[in-house]
Amino acid sequence: MKSGPILVATTNAHKAAEIAAILAPTGLEVRPAPFMPHVVEDGDTFRANAILKACAAAAAHGLPALADDSGLAVDILGGEPGIHSARYAGERASDADNNALLIERLEALGAREPSAAFVCHLVIALPDGSLVAEAEGRVEGLIRWPARGAGGFGYDPLFFHPPSGCSLAELDPAAKNAISHRGRALRALTARLS
Repeated sequence: MKSGPILVATTNAHKAAEIAAILAPTGLEVRPAPFMPHVVEDGDTFRANAILKACAAAAAHGLPALADDSGLAVDILGGEPGIHSARYAGERASDADNNALLIERLEALGAREPSAAFVCHLVIALPDGSLVAEAEGRVEGLIRWPARGAGGFGYDPLFFHPPSGCSLAELDPAAKNAISHRGRALRALTARLS
């Protein structure tokens, strides 16, 4: 792979900022894609959806593109919301909508503090569609409600990380990035690139 910028293939500003912050010490030149082509995320795994996004962005811009697909997998729900994490409560659902639906489904099962994991699969693709590198990261925890913390995004206020003794939303960004699924995947990816 030639030296030069790697585009971050996402429309999620929170995700793009996390990726840039985690990769900052590596010296890789990472920048947000100027635009994301429409991608139908119809893969049945995090990996498949990450490949779709990375290849679409790389082809559209003529530069290497890094994409992630990530989400929350709750054991008692058979891995839900999984690849549907961002759209769990519908296509235009907010984080609050998705969190409310998750709590509703867990309460219907009588679940209290069920085990869960955040999973992230990352891919870097070239404009010709070839894959340069990929990696996966995960972090284990529990779902606790009511929500706690004002940081993070998505399901972070509900995701309790036992080693930290708090929700991911209660951690400052650097502490979260040190333990998060995305942080782990990005560190594994950069190790492979180097």
